[in-house]
Amino acid sequence: MQVLSNARRFSRALHSQIFLNSYHFLSYDLQNIGGPHLVTPFRDTSSLSSKAPWFSGSAQSLATESVPVHFLISKSFSTSVANTDEGASTEAVKELYDKMLESVTVKRSMPPNAWLWSMIEKCGNHGDIELLFDILKNLRRFRLSNLRIHTNFNDNLCREVSKACAKVGALNFGKKTLWKHNVYGLTPSVASAHHLLTYAKNHNDGKLLVEVMKLIKTNDLPLQPGTADIVFSICSNTDNWDLINKYAKRFVKAGVKLRQTSFDTWMEFAASKGDTESLWKIEKLRSESMKQHTLASGLSCAKGLLLEHKPNDAAAIIQVLNESLPDAKKSGMKDELQKLVSDWPMEVIEHQKEEDRKALAASLKSDILAMVGLLNMGLEASINLEDLNRKDGILQ
Repeated sequence: MQVLSNARRFSRALHSQIFLNSYHFLSYDLQNIGGPHLVTPFRDTSSLSSKAPWFSGSAQSLATESVPVHFLISKSFSTSVANTDEGASTEAVKELYDKMLESVTVKRSMPPNAWLWSMIEKCGNHGDIELLFDILKNLRRFRLSNLRIHTNFNDNLCREVSKACAKVGALNFGKKTLWKHNVYGLTPSVASAHHLLTYAKNHNDGKLLVEVMKLIKTNDLPLQPGTADIVFSICSNTDNWDLINKYAKRFVKAGVKLRQTSFDTWMEFAASKGDTESLWKIEKLRSESMKQHTLASGLSCAKGLLLEHKPNDAAAIIQVLNESLPDAKKSGMKDELQKLVSDWPMEVIEHQKEEDRKALAASLKSDILAMVGLLNMGLEASINLEDLNRKDGILQ
């Protein structure tokens, strides 16, 4: 009798162990598919326990039997994630998502890389981006737990993901691509940041500029000359003089060699603000790395000289600049000089204090007339600063 009792207890213990191990494996499988909220509640274990022989097979047989569960979960996920205010996911992206999700959660194999690249390329709305980031998270988890691959995806893939986010305006997801520590296996780079900065430039979004620059700093991404080009352009377009100077100091301190295009934007901005002190500091910094003036930097210096009531010097620098330009660019000189005569005075006057505008308008009118009279370059430009009277009554 005692032997029989021991045998029964051993049988019950063995039965319970088989069930618990099997349920643990199933829970892990479901978490990989849809998250904790999709795991079967523990109160159903009695029904599962009665089917213990079903769990005693291999992992492959378990995966085969689990196919119906996967499709139910996939359908549930697409309803809760893809149907957003920004639009449901497109059919092509959803199909690729389902195939990759089935591969890692049911077949337990890594899907072909071409599927992921194709999905990134086809992303066309916010719902597509949500599915993309969910599959990235699943792929990273599979690489880590099943393939023992601890490295992130390469930075080329991260750049394409950032590009896709910027293309559809999924900025919150795009900013996640710059996180050094993330659950998506993405490798952040300043090239990825450029896609978001370009979006900010195209939409004159100064707020996004500040957010991206903070992420670049927080995640130790190296600044590049191309970064300065985009940043300076955004600051100029949004008329944020303080911000361009703040970031310029950051670029210089980091040892970034600014391009001529960055100096052009910076100097033109200083000239339009009427800030000659800053203009000459920027020119000194530019001259340390570049000998030749561009049309933009040379005319910015001429504007600075006009602001300092030096029309003779302004004419001299324009004359030298015109002689050094190739013939193909001399027509551009005339166009830009016409802008200096017709448009720039109004720009710089608008940036001055109300009480200083009348005096500045009068001096600019006199000095520009004197400068043009000294030029010997066949310039035909109509100089009519009397327009300032009609626009703002500055000279009245």
